[in-house]
Order: sequence, then structure tokens, then C-alpha cells
Amino acid sequence: MKNQIENQSENQIENKPPVKLGITHGDVNSISYEIIMKALSDSRILDFITPVVYGSSKVASYYRKTLNFSDFHFNIIKSVNKAQDNKANLINVYSHEIKIDLGHCTEIAGEIAYIALEKAIEDLKNGLIDALVTAPINKKNMQSKSFNFPGHTEYLAQKFDVDDYLMLMISQDFRIGVITGHVPVKNISSAITEELILKKVRVLNQSLIKDFSILKPKIAILGLNPHAGDMGLIGDEEEKVIIPAIKKAFDEGILCFGPYPADGFFGSATFRDFDGILAMYHDQGLIPFKALSFKSGVNFTAGLPIIRTSPAHGTAFDIAGKNIAAHDALLQAMYLAVDSYRNRKTYEVITSNPLTVTALEDDNDNDNDNKLLQDLNDNYNDDTPE
Repeated sequence: MKNQIENQSENQIENKPPVKLGITHGDVNSISYEIIMKALSDSRILDFITPVVYGSSKVASYYRKTLNFSDFHFNIIKSVNKAQDNKANLINVYSHEIKIDLGHCTEIAGEIAYIALEKAIEDLKNGLIDALVTAPINKKNMQSKSFNFPGHTEYLAQKFDVDDYLMLMISQDFRIGVITGHVPVKNISSAITEELILKKVRVLNQSLIKDFSILKPKIAILGLNPHAGDMGLIGDEEEKVIIPAIKKAFDEGILCFGPYPADGFFGSATFRDFDGILAMYHDQGLIPFKALSFKSGVNFTAGLPIIRTSPAHGTAFDIAGKNIAAHDALLQAMYLAVDSYRNRKTYEVITSNPLTVTALEDDNDNDNDNKLLQDLNDNYNDDTPE
């Protein structure tokens, strides 16, 4: 993501105006301000974005002193239309004094994290910012009558009236989403249905096309049980639910394959052969993702009418205020927001007056797709004994 943008010529950069990027400050007792200031200290990012941080000037001042960032300064503004290019702008959403309690979960931290998020969403809905990057929040202190969600993903889906959405984790190596999301392990099997799998497959397929400019993406589906059920010997969810859903998705023209046993899929690097992956549950997808991409991984909410990204890591309370937090993931989240925003704009232009596909071309495509389905499933059947 970052390297792709940095390799553009100066003329290309000049022809593309900076993306006005909202950045919420997250939990003030975490590493959020440290990584925000480190990321925005890299002047190269200002070639591509006009950053608008939704936060507190008092908290920013505290961290500048605590972390000895004396050379870094925010341009304090009252509204987005006052934001200046080539500067790190900050909208002061909370002007009162705030007690910073490094590395601890406090009520006030949750309150002002929510205030910043609400203000950013308001500006996003009004078209005043182009895309949103959210710094990490603490899900416990965020809970209130106004915020009763397990995380940003579900909150944003409700704010934008979206039923079909997907938490998608992105790195240089792969893109992976989860079918069931934040669901207790004991409820996973009953939560997995053909309808749910199809919804998530459709969201992922559309996002790969619109947000990542992949014309005909290939999607892998993981099994739920060990060895993907071993043809019903170790659980029947694959035979009764997952395989029928894959077939229906393929009949819709989506290049969807599987189910693959998760251990062999990642152990053999098969994941590199696909544009997107769907895991059945949270840890099945996020354990391999974070093992391979913890420092630079990005959380992307697919299916929304707007672009939202976030670093894949959490609040990192244990290292808050120590000036050792890596800002790689936040920087990648900013670059991905720029890429996806521009990809979506391009998609809107090129699909505004599409050509009609002839019946003959459609038949040929179906024949090729069916052959591809058979070849891939033949190649990736996991017969390795355990």
C-alpha cells in the first residue's frame, strides 16, 4: 500500500488533490496520540492527505511534553473547512481539562473517545471529510446508552443503516474477513447459515472489486471443523451449510472456492493464491493474520457507503506513554484509506455507463469459471494426515 503510492511520479501526485482524512483520537490513555503524532510527523503522508484529527488540544499538549515531541505541532481548528494542506490539523472536540491515566481504563477516556467518533461521523455524513481512520478504543469504557456495540464495525454499520457488512483485515500478504465476527465460541456453529455465508461472500466480492480494483477476485472459504469436516466425519457443517453456500455463490458468478482446512491453508501458504479469504469465526482468521501482520495490519470495514480503516492492533495500554509504540499500522491505515477512496471514485466513473455483455461471452465465462473451480479444488484438497 505505502510503497505503491510512494512510487507514483511527482506529476501523478500533483494531479490528485489530497484526500481529506478524518482521524479519531481513540482512547487517550492508550498509545493513540503517540502513533498519530509519529505518523503525521512523516511529511510524505501529507502529499496524499489533509489530516483532520478529532481530539483534544490539551491531551495533545500533554503527550507532546511526555514523549518529548517538541518539534511536532498541531494546527488547531474549529471546523473542517479551516483545515490546511500540509499541516496536521486538530479539531478540539473537548475543551475541558482531562486527567490522563496512562495505561488504564477510565470513564472519561471512553466518553471523549465517543465524542470524537460522533463528530467525525457527522462530518463524514455531511461530506466534509472524504474518509475515516479510527485510532484504537477500549470497548469496555466506551459502553454507554449511546454506544452499545462490541466495536467500531457494528457502530458504523448502524450509523450508516447497513445490514450487510464485513470486518476485513488487510496486509501486504492477504485480506481476510470473518463470517461470524464477535460471537462467543459456543454459539459459532448455530450462527453459521447459508444465508450468512452468502451475505459475507457478496460483501467481500464487491469490496474487492470497488475498493481494491480487483476485476474478478478469487475468494477462499475456510471450513469450520478440523480437516474441513473430513467429508462429514468430524462435524457436518461443511457438507450441510458451507459447501451449498459456496455453490450458490459460484452460480452467481462469484469465484468462491473451498472449504479449506485452516491449518493446511495457512501452513502451505495457499492463502497467497487468493484475493480474499473468509474464516468461519474470529480467532480462526485473526490468529494467522496477527501472527503474520501484527505490526502493519489494517482493519477495513467492507460494505459501508464510506471508507473507514483502523490499525489492526488495540490500545496497547502496557506501553502507553513509553515512546516505544510502532506507528506502522496507523500509517498503513492512512495509505489504505487513500487508495480505497480513490479506487471507489474510479469504479463509480467506469461503471456509470457500462457496456452490455453478449450472451456468447457470458457462456464462455461460465465455462471457464467452472473449470477453474474444479482445478482449484483438486489442487488444494488437504489429505495430509495429522
